[in-house]
Amino acid sequence: MAEALVIIPTYNEIENVRNILDAVMKLPESFDVLIIDDGSPDGTAQAVRMKMNEYPGRIHLEERSGKLGLGTAYIHGFKWALAHGYEYVTEMDADFSHSPLDLPKLLNACRNEGADVAVGSRYITGVNVVNWPMGRVLMSFYASAYVRFITRMKVRDTTAGFVCWRRKVLETLQLDKIEFKGYAFQIEMKFKAWKHGFKIVEVPIVFVNRVLGTSKMNGSIFGEAVFGVIKLRLRSMFTHYKTQA
Repeated sequence: MAEALVIIPTYNEIENVRNILDAVMKLPESFDVLIIDDGSPDGTAQAVRMKMNEYPGRIHLEERSGKLGLGTAYIHGFKWALAHGYEYVTEMDADFSHSPLDLPKLLNACRNEGADVAVGSRYITGVNVVNWPMGRVLMSFYASAYVRFITRMKVRDTTAGFVCWRRKVLETLQLDKIEFKGYAFQIEMKFKAWKHGFKIVEVPIVFVNRVLGTSKMNGSIFGEAVFGVIKLRLRSMFTHYKTQA
């Protein structure tokens, strides 16, 4: 078993899942992969099972009965990772918007450079986004600025979904109390890690818009993030966070 696990949630990713698994498996650094599939009707889970036979013991599959939300998929995966003894756990998309070649950089930041949380950041060295419409780039960039303004959190890419976590962070965050299920989940996890005093480091990456398959982003997800941030900040004023020594 590797000490690092990559969690990849999927829903209708038949066009990408085989290739993303091959790409992670072929990295010089050893990563195991956990696919969390939310009942994809396109055969995603069957494709994963074929890859499990090809890479025995390195690819794992958890199947859920329907679309239950990105946040709940990651919480399921985090609990699975803790139960199976992994020291480093990384979130990653299935569609190659996050390059598997960046996985070792995130792991190195946590394992060798003192980070508790390593964020694959689109905005730490400018705006490193490829093939997004300008409207979406601006929405994402200013959403992160809004989150920083409301929360006072010193993270440039607060909505990033390419993140490596040390085991101790996931053990501290009381995963059952993570409230948000869409992209606000990403903000809530970083915010609570920051409030607990964990060291968050941003690692520059280039984010490339998906070529194959369909984006899962929608207006309700964005709305959850906008209003959820205010709720997070207000609630934090009445919450005691045990800070790290």
